[in-house]
Amino acid sequence: MKTETQTVDTIRRPIRGAQAPPMTHGAATRQTTPRPIPAHPTAVVYCEGNFARIDGKTANGLVRHSQAYQILSVIDSTCSGENSGLVLDDVRNTIPVVKDLNAAITRETYMPDTFIYGMAPSTGRLSPADRAVVLEAIAHGMNIVSGLHEYLGDDTEIAQAASDRHVTIRDIRRPKPSKDMRLFDGSVADVPALRIAILGTDCAIGKRTTATCLARALNAKGIKTVLVGTGQTGLMQGAKYGIAMDAVPPQFCCGELEGAIVAASEAEQPDVIVIEGQGALSHPAFCTSAFILRGSQPDAVILQHAPKRVNRCDFDTMPMPTPASEIALIEAFADTKVIGITLNHEGMTDAEITDTIIAQSTELGLPVTDALTRPEAHLHAMVATAFPAMMQKPALDTI
Repeated sequence: MKTETQTVDTIRRPIRGAQAPPMTHGAATRQTTPRPIPAHPTAVVYCEGNFARIDGKTANGLVRHSQAYQILSVIDSTCSGENSGLVLDDVRNTIPVVKDLNAAITRETYMPDTFIYGMAPSTGRLSPADRAVVLEAIAHGMNIVSGLHEYLGDDTEIAQAASDRHVTIRDIRRPKPSKDMRLFDGSVADVPALRIAILGTDCAIGKRTTATCLARALNAKGIKTVLVGTGQTGLMQGAKYGIAMDAVPPQFCCGELEGAIVAASEAEQPDVIVIEGQGALSHPAFCTSAFILRGSQPDAVILQHAPKRVNRCDFDTMPMPTPASEIALIEAFADTKVIGITLNHEGMTDAEITDTIIAQSTELGLPVTDALTRPEAHLHAMVATAFPAMMQKPALDTI
């Protein structure tokens, strides 16, 4: 089956039969006024056993921010009945956590348009249990979105089921044909926008979240900023420009990223382009940070670090690097400067965050903040300190 790059078939289908919500007196009257159709496709995010954990980073990101989909609920039986915002960030939102797909469907008046596989397992593959849920979603007429390295559109059983139900499969990581990929040609040097890459000391450490917060903070101050995504979650969230770096052949990684940055510059004419990081330059299991530094040629880097993380994610015998060592490596590898540190506060109390901000700022001589627990204005200030002339712009009246 040929997979689609965008979801389609977003007609709102009323839920009927055994899955329909119980009728109450007056329900028919309420139904005479159609519910407004959401501007974006509605979606249920599947994250069984992993929500608010490292392997659930796709679901975590979509709960925090989604421009492309209206997230209705998260599926994870281990925290069913809770509020996803409270589970994730101790801040209430409107997205509940439910126990299974049936619960996600029956709480809605209309069938959700999309089923998003919201996990990023280290294997990059679908488990037998998860396969059954994907097939169940297809049987209900839901489009499928997956960021796995295993392309669901190439799976005979899943593809046939999708074809039978006339729904689409969107494999986020599926690259375009190599004949259509571009090589690096140096045109990124002509991009007038300030380019800031968000790198980290490990994978799954919050680089995308910080990149999103930084772009929002700069736009709020009247600094037109565009985010270029480099991973499956950012593209699911609705990043207009970007590629799934780890699915592109190495020969084309730098050129494809350069192309996305040039396209963003020409179409949007932004003041700043923020480039989402992947992996870590010092991490021997990943090479994406090197390609990001080469392909984006950033004017500056902001480094994300988790002070309480002892070992690399998924590598128990591999100790975490220090921010100082990662900074030294980045600045030796590329003609750029690290202008600030942002924290991943996993396992930290608020007092520990404050103490760490003070200690690392003193030790490294750089501004330090936490994108989620401290005001986003601190991110703007971090950039303004490094590039004061550029930041002298009047704030927009409306964003």
